[in-house]
Amino acid sequence: MDLKDLLKREFSFVSGNYRILIVSWIIMDIASETPVPYYQLYVQALEGTGLALGIIGLANFLAMALVAFPGGYLADKYGRRWLITTMTFGVALSYIFYALAPTWHFILMGSTVQGLCLIYQPALFAMVQDSLPPERRGVGSSLIQMIHGTFNTPGPVIGGLLLMAFGLVPGMRIVYSFVVVLFLIAAVWRLRLKETVENTESIRFRYFISSYPQAFRECCINVWKTVPRSVLWLFTVQIMLMFANSQINVINAIYAIHQLGVSEELWWLAFVPLLLTMMVASIPVGKTIERIGPKIPLLAGPLTLALATLLFVHGNLYTIMLSMCLNGLVFLLVMSSAMTLTASLVEPENRGKVRGFLNFMGYIFTGVGMLLGNYFYDLWPQLPFYVTIGLTVPMVLIVIFRVHEPDKHSPAY
Repeated sequence: MDLKDLLKREFSFVSGNYRILIVSWIIMDIASETPVPYYQLYVQALEGTGLALGIIGLANFLAMALVAFPGGYLADKYGRRWLITTMTFGVALSYIFYALAPTWHFILMGSTVQGLCLIYQPALFAMVQDSLPPERRGVGSSLIQMIHGTFNTPGPVIGGLLLMAFGLVPGMRIVYSFVVVLFLIAAVWRLRLKETVENTESIRFRYFISSYPQAFRECCINVWKTVPRSVLWLFTVQIMLMFANSQINVINAIYAIHQLGVSEELWWLAFVPLLLTMMVASIPVGKTIERIGPKIPLLAGPLTLALATLLFVHGNLYTIMLSMCLNGLVFLLVMSSAMTLTASLVEPENRGKVRGFLNFMGYIFTGVGMLLGNYFYDLWPQLPFYVTIGLTVPMVLIVIFRVHEPDKHSPAY
């Protein structure tokens, strides 16, 4: 069998909706990573000193939390496609606030609008799971992470070069204009998606409000009467990881430049190893999960996070680059393992609701984590890093004692 036939057999599942989503992610990932290295400095340049970064992050994730329940409920009841296609356009337009912002308050508004438009995330997760055969979920989930890593990589390079050529504020305005255009292209491409839920009702705007009490009951109470307890513990680990990472991610550029003396012009280089790691390690991680199961890779995630954080907190540009590599591995290990395990434990008709619950809790803790990380940094710059390291201990214990893989003889959903 030649290489072409081997690749065709290995990736034959990449078709239909799954292929459409991958193409859209490629476009969006190139765009979304471009402003990331200098976002914190951009906010500061727009008079966003003090807790501005934490406030923007909190507003963004509280907005996402607000729509997490109706997002999951509507995805299961009324279908995935309408939410995904419509709200992708909304996310694209939210970046106009970033591009034209005269002060950081406009970024705050754009961040809030963007968070509300991400009501489609449970639908997106559910559509991916609907579109993957059970035996290919490990590789399918990791392929998504590889796409993120591969096509994220040019973003920081493009952003760094534009800022070197035009300066911080003008360069970031160009970058965010670039983001708007690419997101609109991805939104148009997603119009090709096909609905995966049968017998859906026509959705109307009033459903966003009227469905909220029912969505809350379904996502927070009713669904957990049938979903295995391991899923709740798995989500606890994911939420703790999101909370821990958010404390660092909100101030990592400021910390590296002002506390460790990393050159502002070279800071974008720290993101290249992170994205390359996600590109190179995605398929091997997915294969490992399919071969040995998701629990061991899941356990390795928090341990790797502790090491990565130690390398960052007292490091230099080179140890930070190594830390970023390890952080990319953490993301792959935890997210791919969790996605595979969740798909194996949760029935298709409950995936949107379960994802809505995870998003709601994760967004709240991430938003609070960003505010606390910004606050802790002002108190003692190293504090967010040490809190993150401390949180890896309960993560490891929960995975060992509370998260269980499904019985091999049970049905694979």
